[in-house]
Amino acid sequence: MSGDGDNGGAAEGTRTGTGAADAGTAARLQKLFEGHRLTPTQRRIAHCMVRQAADAPFLSSVELAELAGVSQPSVTRFAVALGFDGYPALRRHLREVAPAERPDDTGSYNEYQQAVQAEIDNLRHLAAALADPSPVIEAGRLLAASRPLPVLGVRAAGAQAAGFTYFARKVHPDVRLLDEGGTMLTDRIDAAVRAGAGALLCFALPRHPREAVDALEYAREAGLTTVTVADSAFAPVAHHTDLLLPAAVGTGLAFDTACAPMLLGRVLLEAMCDALPDAQARLEEFDARAVARGLFVE
Repeated sequence: MSGDGDNGGAAEGTRTGTGAADAGTAARLQKLFEGHRLTPTQRRIAHCMVRQAADAPFLSSVELAELAGVSQPSVTRFAVALGFDGYPALRRHLREVAPAERPDDTGSYNEYQQAVQAEIDNLRHLAAALADPSPVIEAGRLLAASRPLPVLGVRAAGAQAAGFTYFARKVHPDVRLLDEGGTMLTDRIDAAVRAGAGALLCFALPRHPREAVDALEYAREAGLTTVTVADSAFAPVAHHTDLLLPAAVGTGLAFDTACAPMLLGRVLLEAMCDALPDAQARLEEFDARAVARGLFVE
């Protein structure tokens, strides 16, 4: 089944039942990869291993290469880049720090249930990452202080950016949605900078549009601090982001599912509200006007 090209699952393989990642294993994998200068191909392998964290210690180099869409020698070079003698040594290390047995087989689930289970595991991984709330708190402070606040999201990420913007406008005095590509995008970034913006929030999801990467790079060159919600710390936008907040997407269906990025966006909204002294007053004012206008049907 094919779509409009935004379904990242098709690009990385969708072996049903293996997308559900154990949160603890994924976190350890993420830690293992951090601090290494990896090539784009190696970042692709790392990204795949984080997504397939529960199965990663048991995959052969051929299986991993197939899942990541790379060559088997690339997997070997990836292991060496991490400081191991080869892929077998990397796999032995993963088995030492991961559970001794494969997770329970989910073959009894149908494909729709498997997609839901994968999203549940993505949310568990996000919960584990939020055990250290300091990055989100810092992001909330940056977003609250930026007047105006541009919010970038194109193609598949447009819905995430629009949802954040809708709610953020209730508490922030000036939020500007940037959801169109092309030359107008840089014009709107320039306008935000001229108006006094200090930060830009970006939602970046697979497949990553080149225009989003270019816009982030342009925003940083223009002096904005960039905060990005992306599907992985190894996403193409990582090198153009000052503060990256990862939240995995599900790849078991024809089109990616993004429950974790959406929830992380709501968490960011909460952190931003905490940093805005008049957020509660603005919300109460909106509620009073909504009642007066009969805006909602109770």
